[in-house]
Amino acid sequence: METIKAKKITALWIVVVLVLFVVSIVLGILMRLNQAEIIHHSPVTFYGNMTTHGLTMIGIWFVAGMAGVNFLMQRYVTVSLWPNIAGLIFTVVGLTLLWVSTFIGNFHAGWTFLYPLPFKVMWASWATPMFLCSLTVMGVGWLIWSLGMVMQLLKRYSISQVFAWQHFRKNPKVETPPFVLISMITLVGIIASLLAAVVLLVLYFMELFSSGSFVNDALLMKNLTYFFGHTIANEMLYLGLAVLYELFSEVSGRPKWKTTWYIAVAWNLSLIFILTAFFHHLYMDFVQPEGLQIVGQLASYLASLPAAGVTVFSVIIAVYRTRIKWSLTNLLFFIGVAGWVIGGLGALIDATISNNFVLHNTLWVPAHFHTYNAMGNVLFSLAFFHWFAMQFASNNIRERFTKAKLGLLILGGAGFLAVFYIGGAESIPRRYSNYPAEFPFAQMLAYAGAIFATIYLTAILFFFLNISKRCIKIIFSSSS
Repeated sequence: METIKAKKITALWIVVVLVLFVVSIVLGILMRLNQAEIIHHSPVTFYGNMTTHGLTMIGIWFVAGMAGVNFLMQRYVTVSLWPNIAGLIFTVVGLTLLWVSTFIGNFHAGWTFLYPLPFKVMWASWATPMFLCSLTVMGVGWLIWSLGMVMQLLKRYSISQVFAWQHFRKNPKVETPPFVLISMITLVGIIASLLAAVVLLVLYFMELFSSGSFVNDALLMKNLTYFFGHTIANEMLYLGLAVLYELFSEVSGRPKWKTTWYIAVAWNLSLIFILTAFFHHLYMDFVQPEGLQIVGQLASYLASLPAAGVTVFSVIIAVYRTRIKWSLTNLLFFIGVAGWVIGGLGALIDATISNNFVLHNTLWVPAHFHTYNAMGNVLFSLAFFHWFAMQFASNNIRERFTKAKLGLLILGGAGFLAVFYIGGAESIPRRYSNYPAEFPFAQMLAYAGAIFATIYLTAILFFFLNISKRCIKIIFSSSS
């Protein structure tokens, strides 16, 4: 019965994520059309859409990765159902509060809500506390969910085993599956970022209700914001990688990947580096201690090497001169790895201090994070969604029909991202609702970006229709 319930709640997660993804893409297209001056929104509407788009995207692809990991974790440990349900309820309630604060209350401080913008009230007075409450609700739900999974892992594995430390030696007596190792490493990072969010939100509420008697330190607030935001945005990629490690070889008809000493070392180092890489967002803050800026650059480079190097090496070895069963699932995984790597290289270029002076707050920044999200993490999650629907739906998805739409997805995604990179190289600023006359090329690029994003959306709609209708059957079936 618990397995049936787990399938139903996972199917519900998939439907919710896909619906919200379609809506969020539409908001992104509207922003690019406004920048192209094809449509004309007020700055309030534009920045409200930007706030909603950014936070919704981060939220839904984080929970998509969590849902995938939660479902697959049943292979190794007994997973409690209630933290998963709590995560779903808190996410839906939190996003509802977010959308009310932006669409009705006109809150438009941006998805990073950098201090002190939320207190420069240019919207309904109630919108700021509602926005902060929306983050609080989602954060509490995600923290409960993360802690629930960690507790179940620790019931089955010791601390050293769950981090695969025994694999540092030859011939370990106990084998830790790569999925368990990566899941634990990622969940620890997620919990750390959510605890930072707790401190951040407490400080926000303290100032909000102090009637001016309490004022926060702006640099501390920015460090907390990016420790939370940057970390959780990267950890959601690692959730997708955990799913990849578990399913890629399985759907390819290859032997299951094993944890080796270099996989164990790489992922343990990743835990350290990913928690300190966020400093590269503060290069322009001259009062930030210089040592932290150096840590930020080094960690930004080093964070990518262990996990990316080992994962890419493993995927190449799995497919190089090897007969495997290519399906839509492993194609999405394979292309997603490429998108993740390309986006990571873009991030490394921007994270280099000398380059950051030129690229900071240009379109290069959304270029790299859209790359490893739209063509990396999204594809990892779509791979899991497709595998899940094929595995448990009563009627299989027509594989050939769905694979034919993959080219449309790649065309739309690659074109959309190329426009961002070109804009960054041209020093076109990010976050502008309308571009000044000094950037005549910007409007044309925005229009091209909207066209390619529409192609990408068209492909996503095909995935949505094929996957969601099977998931709805799973939700309402008497048994699965």
